[in-house]
Amino acid sequence: MAGHPLNLDRRGWLKAGVAAGTAAVMAGVAVAPNDAQAASLSQAQRDAMTPDQVIDMMKRGNARFRAGKPQKHDYLAQKRSSALGQYPAAVILSCIDSRAPAEIILDTGIGETFNGRIAGNISNNDLLGSMEFACAAAGAKVILVMGHTACGAVAGAIDNVQLGHLTGLLDVIKPAVEATKYTGDRSGKNAQFVDAVARTNVQLTVEAIRKNSPILAGLEKEGKIKIVGSMYDLTNGMLTFMA
Repeated sequence: MAGHPLNLDRRGWLKAGVAAGTAAVMAGVAVAPNDAQAASLSQAQRDAMTPDQVIDMMKRGNARFRAGKPQKHDYLAQKRSSALGQYPAAVILSCIDSRAPAEIILDTGIGETFNGRIAGNISNNDLLGSMEFACAAAGAKVILVMGHTACGAVAGAIDNVQLGHLTGLLDVIKPAVEATKYTGDRSGKNAQFVDAVARTNVQLTVEAIRKNSPILAGLEKEGKIKIVGSMYDLTNGMLTFMA
């Protein structure tokens, strides 16, 4: 990014300053680093990034989270700077688990990521439509599927839990149970097996997105986006990206 007219602040997210005014933000005008921490991404700044750069920024954000040194967020300033338009760099498909809030884990602010949450971080038609909007219409560069350890939805799928509408949701996860090779106890009480299935479930979700959305698969083939999986560890706070 050397020589680029935009500033790269210490968070790793490209920012424009609120002090420069809304017009300057939308135009991607460079401002002082201290101002740059306050505002949301502009279209020019987001569009200047590659999918790999967006992924790298996510990794940096998670590193800050794990170190207990998150960026100071001026949410009111971010709210103001994004009110007339949003230019998120990524869309995150994650679980509803209260211990795995993607925005906090990745140390992002208002206007930086689209976030879809559903038990077991599965993909369905409604979520596919949301991701197609995020990437094809709104310009997001990365789809991140984020599973996590000790996932209750995965454990429920393993143990064939039956509960109203949840039953159908868990049916979507069950192929991951069957596809996971594991020689030990294959029950929801075995934390290692649950985590192994959760990882397989992420991989199958990534594959399902490509298979079931020609739009997203086409954008990825063109190099405009990347669809990647990840696993979040509840114990150490690390988000591990899958190859």
